[in-house]
Amino acid sequence: MASESKRRPRVVLVPDGMADEPLDELGGRTPLQAAQTPFMDQMARSGVVGLVRTIPEGMAPGSDVANLSVLGYEPAQVYSGRSPLEAASIGVALGPADVAYRCNFVTIADGVMRDNTAGHIPTEQADVLVRALQDAFRDGPFEFYTGVSYRNLMVWRGGRLVECTPPHDVLDKRIAAHLPNAAGGAALRDVMQAAHEVLGPLRPGTDIWFWGEGTAPHLPRFADSRGLRGAVVAAVDLIRGIGVYAGMDVVHVPGATGDLRTDYAAKGRAAVAASALYDFVFVHVEAPDEAAHEGSATEKVRAIERVDAEVLAPLLAAPQLPAVMVLPDHPTLVRTRTHAGDPVPFVFATPGRPAPGPAAAAFDEAAAAGTGLALSSGAALMDHFLAETA
Repeated sequence: MASESKRRPRVVLVPDGMADEPLDELGGRTPLQAAQTPFMDQMARSGVVGLVRTIPEGMAPGSDVANLSVLGYEPAQVYSGRSPLEAASIGVALGPADVAYRCNFVTIADGVMRDNTAGHIPTEQADVLVRALQDAFRDGPFEFYTGVSYRNLMVWRGGRLVECTPPHDVLDKRIAAHLPNAAGGAALRDVMQAAHEVLGPLRPGTDIWFWGEGTAPHLPRFADSRGLRGAVVAAVDLIRGIGVYAGMDVVHVPGATGDLRTDYAAKGRAAVAASALYDFVFVHVEAPDEAAHEGSATEKVRAIERVDAEVLAPLLAAPQLPAVMVLPDHPTLVRTRTHAGDPVPFVFATPGRPAPGPAAAAFDEAAAAGTGLALSSGAALMDHFLAETA
């Protein structure tokens, strides 16, 4: 619902997985340090810079937990699994006895996980594979739904909650030790084997991989907890689903793909337009995370630069002068090609208003650590951001 409030809008921009560690191929710099980011640096000089822990102790460093945290929720209280959030985005309802699983299309060769994205399969091709799977399993409790690209959904009606390993944690490893083995795991392994036979003639995905298991969550509405009417600008079902459960409007952006080919400028335009209509806008860009999962420092630097130039710059120039915060949800390391749970840098600034600090000369991991401002949770950061930009 569009806002009638006259308050300054707030925008949170999340370049997924942007934080990293120093890399030899970048001369001992992180991708964020190596990238040309004049607009993030401009914010750092006039705003508030620090570190925040988005992954609570004892929880896995996934984008699900991290983005809930960035939005100010306490993941330990509300998180019930990744895939139910994606199901909400797709429009799939879960009953109390149903379990949702992310269903990646992947490439496995000689027992080794070669690619967790099946070559970033286009959604149109993925839909063909999903329909084939649904036809093959139509008489059982397993239902398959098309998502975006390789990110699809399986619902086990009246099923079991089985702990599964994310496929990006198995890259270039033998899969045998990472297959679902808990109670109920045999049923999932049987489905995976049957799917291999179905997909074999169809390519490019050789297999499916289940993870992100969970049941329907109970998430307080963002407007009720924060008093702000919000919108989500995102390409991936996970973030859209969080928005659905949080009671936010979901803005669909043509050309936003959730990968390195995304239309950054279209997402920037959508973010500016939404900030004119809503009190709060959550903008998510998946590309830096995808580059790190591919192990490409060059592509990660390029993705960060495009976020800065094509998404952030238009927001800072928007006539409604929104208060803007930029932070990654979690680090995704080029070296390991997977997520980490370390604190991440953040910066926020309000155009035309001096910030209470601490500021920094640039925005990167080291500069943020150097300010001495360290917040223990995403909820603490959201409180700080909203209070200082009121």
